[in-house]
Amino acid sequence: MTLNRDKMRKIVWIAFLCSLAFISCQQEEWTESTATATGGTVVRLRSDGYDNREETRASAQETDAYDRVEFCVADEDGYIVKGLKGIYDPQSREMKIEGLKEGEYRLLILAVRGDEQADGARIGRMEHMADEWISFPENLGKPLEAEYFYSQTAFSVIREKTEEGYEHEAILPAEIVQKRIMSRMDINLTYNNENVRTAVTRKTLTLEQPRFYTTFRGDGAYDGQSDGSMEVLDLSQGTSFYFMPNVEGTTVEGNIDLQTRRYRGGNAECSYRFATEEIAANRIAHIRARMEHPDDYLGTLFVTRTAYDEGGHALILQDGEPKAVYTDPEQRKFNTARPLQLDINSEGQLHARFYSPRDLKGVLVKAKLPTTDSEYFDLAYFDSIPAFADSYHETALAGRKGMYRTESGKLVEIGPLAPEVWAEMEFKVESDDPYWAKLQEIVHGWDIYFGLYGGDPDLPDGGPVGNWMGIRPVHCREVVALFINFTYMIDMKEHEEILKANEDILYGNGGVDDKVTAEKVLSQMRQERTLKVGLVYSGNGVVGLGGGTTFGAYQNAWITHYTNTYACEIMFHELGHVMGYNHSSSFTYGPWAQQLMNHFYVDNLHRFPIDSAAYLDSKNNPTLY
Repeated sequence: MTLNRDKMRKIVWIAFLCSLAFISCQQEEWTESTATATGGTVVRLRSDGYDNREETRASAQETDAYDRVEFCVADEDGYIVKGLKGIYDPQSREMKIEGLKEGEYRLLILAVRGDEQADGARIGRMEHMADEWISFPENLGKPLEAEYFYSQTAFSVIREKTEEGYEHEAILPAEIVQKRIMSRMDINLTYNNENVRTAVTRKTLTLEQPRFYTTFRGDGAYDGQSDGSMEVLDLSQGTSFYFMPNVEGTTVEGNIDLQTRRYRGGNAECSYRFATEEIAANRIAHIRARMEHPDDYLGTLFVTRTAYDEGGHALILQDGEPKAVYTDPEQRKFNTARPLQLDINSEGQLHARFYSPRDLKGVLVKAKLPTTDSEYFDLAYFDSIPAFADSYHETALAGRKGMYRTESGKLVEIGPLAPEVWAEMEFKVESDDPYWAKLQEIVHGWDIYFGLYGGDPDLPDGGPVGNWMGIRPVHCREVVALFINFTYMIDMKEHEEILKANEDILYGNGGVDDKVTAEKVLSQMRQERTLKVGLVYSGNGVVGLGGGTTFGAYQNAWITHYTNTYACEIMFHELGHVMGYNHSSSFTYGPWAQQLMNHFYVDNLHRFPIDSAAYLDSKNNPTLY
């Protein structure tokens, strides 16, 4: 091989170094003194990208350091030169070699990135470059965990006379590019229905009696073969695998098997057969499979937790949400009897917004077309809808035909539909979550939204104006919790019983002689109401405000209403005002607020939908005043 001296790096060796006692093909640790010592040949090692990888040259030049570097120098006859010394510096990715005399040589470098011991690799000493250098167990039965790189570079060492004596000059590239001696197999799965992909519970790759080379020689040749054993590979843990090249004349074939969940329960399975003739060194073998699945035809949206997390969906009433958003009733308003809001937008997306401090599990959304003779059909199933979710999910309604199961058990084909059709759809929700059962027991819901009443939550002190200050999202979330519990309570049998049992202490604005029946109280609590809820400023000695459509309490009451009877007393006092009662009644400074309702709420918290302060953990929220 003729070397272009203008493109090669000239390295000068001091002649006396050749007389030192070196060990053949030995690697030592790189030290500062080593790096600065005179003499020796220094080359930089770089691993190249895969030959068939589509990328720019810059991205293809991999620069990660190696974990182990072995080298040998062969003479013109291929025999390994004895008495050499090599040192590799992983930080600079440079290698220094000392001890050569003049002549023609080949530099052989074997590098490892990773732990070769995990592969059972054995790196031996060669006498000749045709000898075995690295080998793997025939029964390894699994992909390689490390990457292995190799280079063979011809170079010369010449002896020249100078004024100071004889010097040796090595003609060697400044950088040596290493290529992999193994291959990478990439599994690329595509799906006809994204609901299938996100519902996968198991996906595996089975190779049938694969035969891979097990040894690699110093001259770059392969030998030996594996025994055909190979573990089943879990594609959920990764889709790229390292193997030695397959033995010439053999094929690599097998199955990709898929198991998925069905939204109504049970599993579905499918399998894909593949074969490839070559798993080549320093190349990526692409195994591409389109998974034809029994559920491809379904239109029902199946929102697994995987699908939900991939969507990157927003949450409402979160810390940092702008006050212009959470205090705008066009954007943030809900009815406690209907905390899960559903609609399909103009783009055919199912929008789910959930005013709830708790997650809801196993949610089946049924829809009905705007025709009198249509049945409800399964539009979507959610593994779970998170607390305060605000999610948008693509449905099949706008883009394609799909099969949907109706309430009578029939499969009907629906779609694509025009926006004016899905805009008029009716929805019905089913869930076997006990939490949903409690929410369904809220019959007489109240409409709730949030107001600043002149306060400014962006100021450290809440910008108090009169007896109000700026409500923040942490308080809004507690508003949701309180009013869900309150409107659940008013329809409880136990609540009705305690009112009837204490009618003698229920009196109206006319004082103790102005008797109020339990039925009247219940009707007042159960009538439709809309409240604008705010945060009371306690600096003026006021802890609650209420009346008409106005309701507010000071911060500590919102945080402790779960177990604090005084906090509940404040809440029910102001609710008494909302119901139209003054301070002469039992519903404010009297037994309804101060004795019956406040204790009933605390004592029965375990029965309520929001049965713990732990869901919100507001007491530890950093945005509290």
